[in-house]
Amino acid sequence: MDYEAIVIGAGLGGVSCASLLAKNGLKTLVLEQSDIIGGCCSTFEHKGYKFDTGASIVMVSDPLEKFFEMAGKPREDYIDLIPCDPIYSFITADGRRFTVPTDIDETSDIIEAIAPEDVEGWKSFCALGKGMFDTMSDMMTTPMNTMTEALAMQLKFPSMYHYMPYFLRSHLGVTRSFFKHPTIQATVAFQSYYAGAPPELGMGMMGFIALMEHLGITYPRGGMIAIPEGMARLGREYGMELRTKSKVDKILLEDKKVRGVRLADGTEITSKIVVSNLNAKVTYFKLIGAENLSSWANKAIDSYDLAMPCPMVYVGLDARPELEAHHTMQTPSVQESNDAWNYCYSKGTIPEKSGCLVSWTTESDPELAPEGHHALNVVYGGPVPYAPLGDNWDLLKDDIREGVIKKMEEVIQPDIADHIDELFISTPLDFERRLLNPHGAIYGLFLDITTSAMFRPNPRSRAIKNLYLAGASTGMGGGVPTTIASGVITSNYIVQDHG
Repeated sequence: MDYEAIVIGAGLGGVSCASLLAKNGLKTLVLEQSDIIGGCCSTFEHKGYKFDTGASIVMVSDPLEKFFEMAGKPREDYIDLIPCDPIYSFITADGRRFTVPTDIDETSDIIEAIAPEDVEGWKSFCALGKGMFDTMSDMMTTPMNTMTEALAMQLKFPSMYHYMPYFLRSHLGVTRSFFKHPTIQATVAFQSYYAGAPPELGMGMMGFIALMEHLGITYPRGGMIAIPEGMARLGREYGMELRTKSKVDKILLEDKKVRGVRLADGTEITSKIVVSNLNAKVTYFKLIGAENLSSWANKAIDSYDLAMPCPMVYVGLDARPELEAHHTMQTPSVQESNDAWNYCYSKGTIPEKSGCLVSWTTESDPELAPEGHHALNVVYGGPVPYAPLGDNWDLLKDDIREGVIKKMEEVIQPDIADHIDELFISTPLDFERRLLNPHGAIYGLFLDITTSAMFRPNPRSRAIKNLYLAGASTGMGGGVPTTIASGVITSNYIVQDHG
Protein backbone atom coordinates (compact mmCIF):
# COMPACT_ATOMS: atom_id res chain seq x y z
CA MET A 1 0.00 0.00 0.00
CA ASP A 2 1.22 3.52 -0.84
CA TYR A 3 -0.43 5.04 2.26
CA GLU A 4 -2.23 3.87 5.35
CA ALA A 5 -4.90 6.58 4.98
CA ILE A 6 -6.03 8.80 2.13
CA VAL A 7 -8.28 11.77 2.91
CA ILE A 8 -10.31 13.22 0.05
CA GLY A 9 -10.87 16.96 0.49
CA ALA A 10 -8.95 19.50 2.55
CA GLY A 11 -11.93 21.12 4.23
CA LEU A 12 -11.94 21.48 8.01
CA GLY A 13 -13.19 17.92 8.57
CA GLY A 14 -10.60 16.43 6.24
CA VAL A 15 -7.61 18.41 7.49
CA SER A 16 -8.45 17.93 11.18
CA CYS A 17 -8.92 14.17 10.67
CA ALA A 18 -5.77 13.76 8.56
CA SER A 19 -3.60 15.76 10.97
CA LEU A 20 -4.68 13.64 13.93
CA LEU A 21 -4.12 10.43 11.96
CA ALA A 22 -0.58 11.59 11.20
CA LYS A 23 -0.11 12.46 14.88
CA ASN A 24 -1.07 8.85 15.67
CA GLY A 25 1.56 7.49 13.32
CA LEU A 26 -0.47 6.70 10.20
CA LYS A 27 1.11 7.52 6.84
CA THR A 28 -1.54 9.94 5.60
CA LEU A 29 -2.17 11.73 2.30
CA VAL A 30 -4.72 14.52 1.75
CA LEU A 31 -5.95 15.10 -1.82
CA GLU A 32 -7.62 18.45 -2.60
CA GLN A 33 -9.07 19.22 -6.02
CA SER A 34 -8.68 23.00 -5.65
CA ASP A 35 -5.49 25.04 -5.62
CA ILE A 36 -6.27 26.24 -2.08
CA ILE A 37 -7.47 24.38 1.00
CA GLY A 38 -10.40 24.96 3.35
CA GLY A 39 -13.46 24.51 1.14
CA CYS A 40 -16.16 26.86 2.45
CA CYS A 41 -13.79 27.94 5.25
CA SER A 42 -11.18 29.53 3.05
CA THR A 43 -9.85 32.85 1.77
CA PHE A 44 -8.74 33.86 -1.71
CA GLU A 45 -6.95 36.90 -3.11
CA HIS A 46 -8.37 39.15 -5.83
CA LYS A 47 -6.61 42.32 -6.96
CA GLY A 48 -5.03 42.95 -3.59
CA TYR A 49 -8.12 42.07 -1.55
CA LYS A 50 -8.49 38.88 0.48
CA PHE A 51 -12.06 37.62 0.60
CA ASP A 52 -13.45 34.77 2.69
CA THR A 53 -15.16 32.14 0.55
CA GLY A 54 -18.06 31.51 2.92
CA ALA A 55 -17.52 31.12 6.67
CA SER A 56 -16.98 34.48 8.38
CA ILE A 57 -16.30 33.90 12.11
CA VAL A 58 -15.46 31.27 14.73
CA MET A 59 -18.47 31.07 17.00
CA VAL A 60 -17.62 28.07 19.21
CA SER A 61 -13.92 27.37 19.55
CA ASP A 62 -14.10 24.26 21.78
CA PRO A 63 -13.66 21.70 18.95
CA LEU A 64 -10.72 23.69 17.60
CA GLU A 65 -9.09 23.78 21.03
CA LYS A 66 -9.83 20.06 21.45
CA PHE A 67 -8.08 19.37 18.14
CA PHE A 68 -4.89 21.11 19.28
CA GLU A 69 -5.10 19.46 22.70
CA MET A 70 -5.26 16.04 21.03
CA ALA A 71 -2.41 17.03 18.71
CA GLY A 72 -0.30 18.06 21.69
CA LYS A 73 0.35 21.58 20.45
CA PRO A 74 -0.77 25.07 21.62
CA ARG A 75 -3.36 26.55 19.26
CA GLU A 76 -1.79 30.01 19.64
CA ASP A 77 1.34 28.80 17.82
CA TYR A 78 -0.70 28.05 14.70
CA ILE A 79 -3.82 30.25 14.65
CA ASP A 80 -4.27 33.77 16.04
CA LEU A 81 -7.93 34.37 16.95
CA ILE A 82 -9.03 38.02 17.20
CA PRO A 83 -12.04 38.75 19.48
CA CYS A 84 -14.99 40.42 17.73
CA ASP A 85 -16.89 42.98 19.80
CA PRO A 86 -19.53 44.24 19.17
CA ILE A 87 -21.18 41.13 17.74
CA TYR A 88 -23.78 42.64 15.40
CA SER A 89 -25.32 45.81 14.18
CA PHE A 90 -28.98 45.04 13.52
CA ILE A 91 -31.40 46.64 11.09
CA THR A 92 -34.79 45.10 11.81
CA ALA A 93 -37.95 44.78 9.75
CA ASP A 94 -39.59 47.61 11.70
CA GLY A 95 -36.70 49.99 10.89
CA ARG A 96 -34.83 49.86 14.20
CA ARG A 97 -31.03 50.11 14.21
CA PHE A 98 -28.98 49.03 17.20
CA THR A 99 -25.61 47.45 17.91
CA VAL A 100 -25.21 44.49 20.26
CA PRO A 101 -22.01 44.08 22.32
CA THR A 102 -20.59 40.84 23.65
CA ASP A 103 -21.33 41.77 27.27
CA ILE A 104 -24.56 40.10 28.39
CA ASP A 105 -25.52 42.78 30.92
CA GLU A 106 -25.03 45.58 28.38
CA THR A 107 -27.22 43.60 25.99
CA SER A 108 -29.91 43.49 28.69
CA ASP A 109 -29.93 47.30 28.62
CA ILE A 110 -30.44 47.30 24.85
CA ILE A 111 -33.28 44.80 25.11
CA GLU A 112 -34.89 46.87 27.88
CA ALA A 113 -34.91 49.93 25.61
CA ILE A 114 -36.73 47.99 22.90
CA ALA A 115 -38.81 45.41 24.76
CA PRO A 116 -38.82 45.70 28.57
CA GLU A 117 -41.07 42.64 28.73
CA ASP A 118 -38.24 40.48 27.31
CA VAL A 119 -35.50 41.37 29.80
CA GLU A 120 -36.39 38.54 32.16
CA GLY A 121 -36.66 36.16 29.23
CA TRP A 122 -33.15 37.19 28.13
CA LYS A 123 -31.78 36.52 31.62
CA SER A 124 -33.47 33.09 31.74
CA PHE A 125 -32.26 32.34 28.21
CA CYS A 126 -28.66 33.14 29.20
CA ALA A 127 -28.76 31.24 32.49
CA LEU A 128 -30.12 28.09 30.89
CA GLY A 129 -27.87 28.36 27.82
CA LYS A 130 -24.68 28.83 29.85
CA GLY A 131 -25.37 25.61 31.73
CA MET A 132 -26.02 23.81 28.47
CA PHE A 133 -22.79 25.04 26.85
CA ASP A 134 -20.70 24.08 29.86
CA THR A 135 -21.77 20.51 29.12
CA MET A 136 -21.63 20.80 25.34
CA SER A 137 -18.02 21.94 25.24
CA ASP A 138 -16.97 18.27 25.51
CA MET A 139 -20.13 16.84 23.98
CA MET A 140 -19.46 18.25 20.50
CA THR A 141 -16.51 15.91 19.99
CA THR A 142 -18.33 12.93 21.55
CA PRO A 143 -19.75 10.54 18.92
CA MET A 144 -23.52 10.09 18.72
CA ASN A 145 -23.72 8.08 15.53
CA THR A 146 -25.45 4.99 16.92
CA MET A 147 -28.11 4.44 19.55
CA THR A 148 -25.46 2.88 21.81
CA GLU A 149 -23.25 5.96 21.51
CA ALA A 150 -26.21 8.26 22.16
CA LEU A 151 -27.07 6.37 25.33
CA ALA A 152 -23.42 6.42 26.42
CA MET A 153 -23.33 10.16 25.82
CA GLN A 154 -26.38 10.66 28.04
CA LEU A 155 -24.75 8.62 30.80
CA LYS A 156 -21.54 10.62 30.43
CA PHE A 157 -23.40 13.95 30.49
CA PRO A 158 -26.49 13.32 32.67
CA SER A 159 -27.23 17.05 32.98
CA MET A 160 -28.28 17.01 29.31
CA TYR A 161 -31.58 15.45 30.38
CA HIS A 162 -32.49 18.84 31.78
CA TYR A 163 -32.02 20.45 28.37
CA MET A 164 -33.61 17.72 26.26
CA PRO A 165 -36.97 19.53 25.85
CA TYR A 166 -35.14 22.35 24.06
CA PHE A 167 -33.42 19.89 21.73
CA LEU A 168 -36.80 18.48 20.72
CA ARG A 169 -38.37 21.86 19.94
CA SER A 170 -37.89 23.87 16.79
CA HIS A 171 -35.61 26.90 16.68
CA LEU A 172 -38.71 29.09 16.57
CA GLY A 173 -40.26 27.21 19.50
CA VAL A 174 -37.21 27.92 21.65
CA THR A 175 -37.17 31.57 20.57
CA ARG A 176 -40.83 32.10 21.47
CA SER A 177 -40.47 30.36 24.82
CA PHE A 178 -38.17 33.19 25.97
CA PHE A 179 -39.04 36.26 23.88
CA LYS A 180 -42.34 37.96 23.03
CA HIS A 181 -41.45 41.14 21.15
CA PRO A 182 -41.26 40.58 17.36
CA THR A 183 -38.04 42.62 17.04
CA ILE A 184 -36.21 40.55 19.65
CA GLN A 185 -37.63 37.33 18.21
CA ALA A 186 -36.33 38.27 14.77
CA THR A 187 -32.77 38.87 16.05
CA VAL A 188 -32.71 35.37 17.57
CA ALA A 189 -34.74 33.41 14.99
CA PHE A 190 -32.84 34.34 11.81
CA GLN A 191 -29.80 32.38 12.98
CA SER A 192 -31.60 29.13 12.17
CA TYR A 193 -30.29 29.74 8.66
CA TYR A 194 -26.75 29.37 10.03
CA ALA A 195 -27.63 25.66 10.05
CA GLY A 196 -29.48 25.87 6.73
CA ALA A 197 -33.14 25.73 7.80
CA PRO A 198 -35.97 28.22 8.49
CA PRO A 199 -36.89 29.03 12.11
CA GLU A 200 -39.94 26.76 12.10
CA LEU A 201 -37.86 23.75 10.98
CA GLY A 202 -34.47 24.49 12.52
CA MET A 203 -33.22 22.49 15.50
CA GLY A 204 -34.08 23.85 18.94
CA MET A 205 -30.47 23.60 20.08
CA MET A 206 -29.56 26.13 17.38
CA GLY A 207 -31.96 28.55 19.05
CA PHE A 208 -29.16 29.24 21.52
CA ILE A 209 -26.73 30.45 18.84
CA ALA A 210 -27.60 34.00 19.91
CA LEU A 211 -26.10 33.25 23.32
CA MET A 212 -23.09 31.38 21.92
CA GLU A 213 -22.05 34.60 20.23
CA HIS A 214 -22.13 36.49 23.54
CA LEU A 215 -19.81 33.90 25.04
CA GLY A 216 -17.24 35.00 22.48
CA ILE A 217 -16.82 35.10 18.72
CA THR A 218 -13.45 35.45 17.05
CA TYR A 219 -11.91 35.97 13.63
CA PRO A 220 -8.62 34.35 12.56
CA ARG A 221 -5.85 36.74 11.58
CA GLY A 222 -5.18 36.30 7.89
CA GLY A 223 -8.75 35.33 7.04
CA MET A 224 -10.76 32.15 7.54
CA ILE A 225 -8.20 30.11 5.60
CA ALA A 226 -5.86 30.58 8.56
CA ILE A 227 -7.79 27.82 10.36
CA PRO A 228 -7.25 24.98 7.86
CA GLU A 229 -3.74 26.29 7.11
CA GLY A 230 -2.83 26.20 10.79
CA MET A 231 -4.16 22.67 11.19
CA ALA A 232 -2.42 21.54 8.00
CA ARG A 233 0.91 23.01 9.17
CA LEU A 234 0.59 20.98 12.35
CA GLY A 235 -0.29 17.87 10.34
CA ARG A 236 2.76 18.29 8.12
CA GLU A 237 4.95 18.45 11.22
CA TYR A 238 3.72 14.93 11.99
CA GLY A 239 4.37 13.74 8.44
CA MET A 240 1.01 14.36 6.78
CA GLU A 241 1.27 14.94 3.03
CA LEU A 242 -1.12 17.34 1.27
CA ARG A 243 -1.52 17.71 -2.48
CA THR A 244 -3.65 20.40 -4.11
CA LYS A 245 -4.96 20.29 -7.70
CA SER A 246 -5.51 16.55 -7.21
CA LYS A 247 -9.11 15.64 -8.02
CA VAL A 248 -10.27 12.15 -7.05
CA ASP A 249 -12.53 10.54 -9.64
CA LYS A 250 -13.06 7.16 -8.03
CA ILE A 251 -12.63 5.28 -4.78
CA LEU A 252 -11.12 1.90 -5.68
CA LEU A 253 -12.77 -1.19 -4.21
CA GLU A 254 -12.08 -4.86 -3.84
CA ASP A 255 -14.89 -7.04 -2.43
CA LYS A 256 -16.66 -3.94 -1.03
CA LYS A 257 -13.50 -2.89 0.75
CA VAL A 258 -11.51 0.22 -0.16
CA ARG A 259 -8.06 -0.22 -1.66
CA GLY A 260 -7.28 3.38 -2.68
CA VAL A 261 -8.34 6.07 -5.15
CA ARG A 262 -8.01 6.98 -8.81
CA LEU A 263 -7.29 10.60 -9.73
CA ALA A 264 -8.73 12.51 -12.67
CA ASP A 265 -5.45 12.05 -14.56
CA GLY A 266 -5.70 8.28 -14.17
CA THR A 267 -3.13 7.92 -11.38
CA GLU A 268 -4.03 5.22 -8.85
CA ILE A 269 -2.90 5.55 -5.23
CA THR A 270 -3.43 2.65 -2.87
CA SER A 271 -4.40 2.83 0.79
CA LYS A 272 -6.07 0.58 3.32
CA ILE A 273 -8.23 3.46 4.63
CA VAL A 274 -10.09 6.18 2.71
CA VAL A 275 -11.74 9.17 4.40
CA SER A 276 -14.09 11.33 2.32
CA ASN A 277 -14.64 14.92 3.37
CA LEU A 278 -16.97 15.44 0.40
CA ASN A 279 -20.75 15.58 0.34
CA ALA A 280 -22.03 12.10 1.23
CA LYS A 281 -24.11 11.90 -1.95
CA VAL A 282 -21.04 12.62 -4.05
CA THR A 283 -19.01 10.11 -2.07
CA TYR A 284 -21.45 7.25 -2.46
CA PHE A 285 -23.06 7.89 -5.84
CA LYS A 286 -20.06 9.26 -7.78
CA LEU A 287 -16.88 8.03 -6.11
CA ILE A 288 -18.22 4.63 -5.01
CA GLY A 289 -21.04 4.20 -7.55
CA ALA A 290 -24.61 3.07 -6.92
CA GLU A 291 -23.78 -0.26 -8.59
CA ASN A 292 -21.38 -1.02 -5.74
CA LEU A 293 -23.93 -0.33 -3.01
CA SER A 294 -26.67 -2.55 -1.65
CA SER A 295 -30.29 -1.50 -2.20
CA TRP A 296 -30.66 -0.31 1.41
CA ALA A 297 -27.56 1.90 1.12
CA ASN A 298 -28.78 3.43 -2.15
CA LYS A 299 -32.17 4.17 -0.63
CA ALA A 300 -30.66 5.59 2.55
CA ILE A 301 -28.30 8.00 0.78
CA ASP A 302 -30.92 8.98 -1.77
CA SER A 303 -33.35 9.89 1.04
CA TYR A 304 -31.24 12.86 2.16
CA ASP A 305 -31.99 16.29 0.76
CA LEU A 306 -29.16 18.63 -0.09
CA ALA A 307 -28.68 21.72 2.08
CA MET A 308 -29.69 25.11 0.76
CA PRO A 309 -27.32 27.14 -1.42
CA CYS A 310 -26.68 30.85 -0.96
CA PRO A 311 -25.16 33.57 -3.19
CA MET A 312 -22.13 35.42 -1.85
CA VAL A 313 -21.04 38.87 -3.00
CA TYR A 314 -17.44 40.03 -2.49
CA VAL A 315 -16.93 43.80 -2.32
CA GLY A 316 -13.74 45.87 -2.19
CA LEU A 317 -14.13 49.52 -1.10
CA ASP A 318 -11.73 52.43 -1.47
CA ALA A 319 -12.86 53.98 1.84
CA ARG A 320 -13.96 52.95 5.33
CA PRO A 321 -17.65 51.90 5.30
CA GLU A 322 -20.15 53.41 7.73
CA LEU A 323 -20.40 50.24 9.80
CA GLU A 324 -19.93 49.55 13.51
CA ALA A 325 -19.35 45.80 13.81
CA HIS A 326 -17.75 42.82 12.11
CA HIS A 327 -21.30 41.70 11.22
CA THR A 328 -24.22 43.89 10.18
CA MET A 329 -27.51 42.08 9.75
CA GLN A 330 -30.70 43.29 8.13
CA THR A 331 -33.11 40.89 9.76
CA PRO A 332 -36.42 39.91 8.20
CA SER A 333 -39.37 39.28 10.48
CA VAL A 334 -39.92 35.74 11.71
CA GLN A 335 -42.82 35.39 9.28
CA GLU A 336 -40.68 36.60 6.37
CA SER A 337 -37.93 34.14 7.33
CA ASN A 338 -40.36 31.24 7.21
CA ASP A 339 -42.14 32.50 4.08
CA ALA A 340 -38.84 32.77 2.19
CA TRP A 341 -38.48 29.01 2.66
CA ASN A 342 -42.08 27.88 2.26
CA TYR A 343 -43.23 30.05 -0.64
CA CYS A 344 -39.98 30.76 -2.50
CA TYR A 345 -37.10 28.37 -1.88
CA SER A 346 -39.27 25.23 -1.82
CA LYS A 347 -41.05 26.36 -5.00
CA GLY A 348 -37.91 27.27 -6.93
CA THR A 349 -38.13 31.07 -6.83
CA ILE A 350 -35.98 33.80 -5.29
CA PRO A 351 -37.60 35.63 -2.36
CA GLU A 352 -38.33 39.31 -2.90
CA LYS A 353 -37.98 40.09 0.81
CA SER A 354 -35.07 38.63 2.72
CA GLY A 355 -32.25 39.50 5.05
CA CYS A 356 -28.73 40.64 4.26
CA LEU A 357 -25.58 39.84 6.25
CA VAL A 358 -22.50 42.01 5.79
CA SER A 359 -19.16 40.73 7.09
CA TRP A 360 -16.68 43.59 7.43
CA THR A 361 -13.53 41.51 7.67
CA THR A 362 -11.07 44.40 7.57
CA GLU A 363 -12.62 45.71 10.80
CA SER A 364 -10.97 42.72 12.49
CA ASP A 365 -7.91 42.38 10.25
CA PRO A 366 -6.93 45.47 8.18
CA GLU A 367 -4.26 43.43 6.36
CA LEU A 368 -6.97 41.81 4.20
CA ALA A 369 -7.12 44.85 1.87
CA PRO A 370 -4.71 47.42 0.47
CA GLU A 371 -3.97 50.33 2.82
CA GLY A 372 -7.00 52.59 3.15
CA HIS A 373 -9.27 50.02 1.50
CA HIS A 374 -11.76 47.57 3.00
CA ALA A 375 -13.16 44.13 2.21
CA LEU A 376 -16.76 43.06 2.67
CA ASN A 377 -18.47 39.71 2.24
CA VAL A 378 -22.21 40.05 1.67
CA VAL A 379 -24.66 37.18 2.05
CA TYR A 380 -27.32 38.50 -0.27
CA GLY A 381 -30.87 37.29 0.15
CA GLY A 382 -32.24 34.33 1.99
CA PRO A 383 -32.36 30.68 0.95
CA VAL A 384 -32.30 30.39 -2.82
CA PRO A 385 -32.94 27.47 -5.17
CA TYR A 386 -30.14 25.88 -7.18
CA ALA A 387 -31.91 26.76 -10.43
CA PRO A 388 -34.62 29.40 -9.89
CA LEU A 389 -37.43 28.37 -12.22
CA GLY A 390 -34.83 26.76 -14.46
CA ASP A 391 -32.82 29.94 -14.99
CA ASN A 392 -29.05 29.77 -15.21
CA TRP A 393 -27.47 31.79 -12.40
CA ASP A 394 -24.92 33.15 -14.87
CA LEU A 395 -27.76 35.06 -16.53
CA LEU A 396 -28.89 36.56 -13.23
CA LYS A 397 -25.60 38.12 -12.10
CA ASP A 398 -26.42 41.59 -13.46
CA ASP A 399 -29.68 41.56 -11.49
CA ILE A 400 -27.83 40.41 -8.36
CA ARG A 401 -25.24 43.14 -8.77
CA GLU A 402 -27.92 45.81 -9.06
CA GLY A 403 -29.85 44.36 -6.15
CA VAL A 404 -26.90 44.07 -3.79
CA ILE A 405 -25.80 47.65 -4.45
CA LYS A 406 -29.31 48.87 -3.59
CA LYS A 407 -29.26 46.71 -0.48
CA MET A 408 -25.87 48.11 0.61
CA GLU A 409 -27.20 51.64 0.08
CA GLU A 410 -29.92 50.77 2.64
CA VAL A 411 -27.71 48.87 5.06
CA ILE A 412 -24.36 50.68 4.89
CA GLN A 413 -24.58 54.17 3.38
CA PRO A 414 -26.40 55.92 0.49
CA ASP A 415 -23.23 56.69 -1.51
CA ILE A 416 -21.69 53.22 -1.23
CA ALA A 417 -21.65 52.79 -5.03
CA ASP A 418 -19.15 55.66 -5.29
CA HIS A 419 -16.65 53.69 -3.21
CA ILE A 420 -16.90 50.25 -4.83
CA ASP A 421 -13.50 49.29 -6.19
CA GLU A 422 -14.30 45.61 -6.82
CA LEU A 423 -17.55 43.63 -6.77
CA PHE A 424 -18.06 40.10 -7.96
CA ILE A 425 -20.50 37.31 -7.20
CA SER A 426 -20.42 33.62 -6.39
CA THR A 427 -23.75 31.99 -7.15
CA PRO A 428 -24.80 28.45 -6.19
CA LEU A 429 -23.63 27.39 -9.64
CA ASP A 430 -20.22 28.99 -9.03
CA PHE A 431 -19.88 27.16 -5.71
CA GLU A 432 -20.73 23.90 -7.45
CA ARG A 433 -18.09 24.55 -10.12
CA ARG A 434 -15.36 25.73 -7.79
CA LEU A 435 -15.91 23.63 -4.66
CA LEU A 436 -17.74 20.68 -6.28
CA ASN A 437 -20.56 21.08 -3.77
CA PRO A 438 -23.61 19.58 -5.51
CA HIS A 439 -26.16 22.34 -6.18
CA GLY A 440 -23.88 24.70 -4.26
CA ALA A 441 -25.08 23.18 -0.97
CA ILE A 442 -22.97 25.03 1.58
CA TYR A 443 -24.01 22.86 4.55
CA GLY A 444 -23.80 19.50 2.79
CA LEU A 445 -27.12 17.86 3.63
CA PHE A 446 -30.29 19.43 5.02
CA LEU A 447 -30.23 19.47 8.82
CA ASP A 448 -33.09 19.21 11.27
CA ILE A 449 -33.73 16.99 14.30
CA THR A 450 -34.54 14.04 12.01
CA THR A 451 -31.30 14.32 10.01
CA SER A 452 -28.68 14.99 12.70
CA ALA A 453 -26.24 12.86 14.69
CA MET A 454 -27.23 9.17 14.41
CA PHE A 455 -29.73 10.00 11.64
CA ARG A 456 -26.99 11.38 9.40
CA PRO A 457 -24.57 9.29 7.28
CA ASN A 458 -22.31 7.41 9.66
CA PRO A 459 -18.64 8.50 9.79
CA ARG A 460 -17.75 4.79 9.88
CA SER A 461 -19.39 3.58 6.67
CA ARG A 462 -21.79 0.70 7.04
CA ALA A 463 -21.78 0.03 3.30
CA ILE A 464 -18.06 -0.09 2.41
CA LYS A 465 -15.36 -1.51 4.67
CA ASN A 466 -12.60 0.92 5.72
CA LEU A 467 -14.44 3.89 4.22
CA TYR A 468 -14.95 6.80 6.61
CA LEU A 469 -16.70 10.15 6.26
CA ALA A 470 -15.97 13.57 7.78
CA GLY A 471 -17.33 17.06 7.24
CA ALA A 472 -20.76 18.62 6.86
CA SER A 473 -22.55 15.41 5.85
CA THR A 474 -21.92 13.79 9.24
CA GLY A 475 -22.61 14.47 12.90
CA MET A 476 -24.13 17.89 13.56
CA GLY A 477 -23.80 19.19 10.00
CA GLY A 478 -22.02 22.17 8.49
CA GLY A 479 -20.22 25.02 10.21
CA VAL A 480 -16.73 25.68 11.53
CA PRO A 481 -17.01 23.97 14.95
CA THR A 482 -19.13 21.05 13.79
CA THR A 483 -16.93 20.10 10.84
CA ILE A 484 -13.78 20.27 12.97
CA ALA A 485 -15.58 18.09 15.53
CA SER A 486 -16.43 15.61 12.76
CA GLY A 487 -12.76 15.26 11.88
CA VAL A 488 -11.85 14.66 15.52
CA ILE A 489 -14.55 11.98 15.88
CA THR A 490 -13.64 10.23 12.62
CA SER A 491 -9.94 10.16 13.50
CA ASN A 492 -10.83 8.52 16.82
CA TYR A 493 -12.84 5.84 15.01
CA ILE A 494 -9.92 5.08 12.70
CA VAL A 495 -7.41 4.89 15.53
CA GLN A 496 -9.77 2.54 17.40
CA ASP A 497 -10.22 0.34 14.32
CA HIS A 498 -6.66 0.38 12.97
CA GLY A 499 -4.40 1.76 15.68
